[in-house]
Amino acid sequence: MELVGAVCVVTGGGNGIGAALVRRFVADGAAGVVVSDLDADGAAAVVAALPEGRAIAVAGDVTDPAHHDALVARAGERWGPVDLYCSNAGIGVGTGAIETDLADWQRVWEVNLLAHVLAAKAVLPSMLERGRGHLLQTASAAGLLTNLGDASYTATKHAAVGFAEWLAVTYRHRGIGVSCLCPMGVDTALLAEAKKGLAGAVVTGAGPVLTPDEVATHVVGALAEDRFLVLPHAEVARFWSGKAAGIDTWLGAMNHVQQRLEGGPA
Repeated sequence: MELVGAVCVVTGGGNGIGAALVRRFVADGAAGVVVSDLDADGAAAVVAALPEGRAIAVAGDVTDPAHHDALVARAGERWGPVDLYCSNAGIGVGTGAIETDLADWQRVWEVNLLAHVLAAKAVLPSMLERGRGHLLQTASAAGLLTNLGDASYTATKHAAVGFAEWLAVTYRHRGIGVSCLCPMGVDTALLAEAKKGLAGAVVTGAGPVLTPDEVATHVVGALAEDRFLVLPHAEVARFWSGKAAGIDTWLGAMNHVQQRLEGGPA
């Protein structure tokens, strides 16, 4: 994926990883970036800090199909067809399966998975027509492993990884690249909120907390090499390999971590 001259869309671009991706894409020569966020002021602030004419802010909800259509349309009006669509917005509630009410389950499902589906439905037709394009979907290390303390986040991030895999195997021969970003701890508002509960303690205890800009650097490297998995934390690959090699052993080890976090035996 060549960033120079590329037309990009980034959802969740008003802060955190999304904002870092926007800044990096512009710095690396993207023709223009549409910055989407539910937080209109946040998206506008990101755009205001960039060279004039290189990005535009479009506020909206990623669970609304019309919003994704609008992002593709605005990009086309300003710079041309979308080359890179980063479906990056995500949320977590930091509670278990029983404690999370159904309304929260539904919202997490819509943001963490269905928004990726809506993004693909909006942008893939034009990409397939041209025979080229790239989708970057932000999942999480929780989508390869698990996130103790947050059931809905874990389940929806697993689903996001699965959907990204499906897109990759279905459209690779038609010129569509797919990358799936699976970081562990990143210094964002989402992690700050998670630190208040069990989920945050697990993440911060498993490896270093990276800056959003560090994650963006890993993303750019993966895009240049057309790699599917983007793993900014080396620990994730090691944990994932251990899980695949012996799932029962891995589950037992994770349960011991759960017990320790609950104040049980080490």
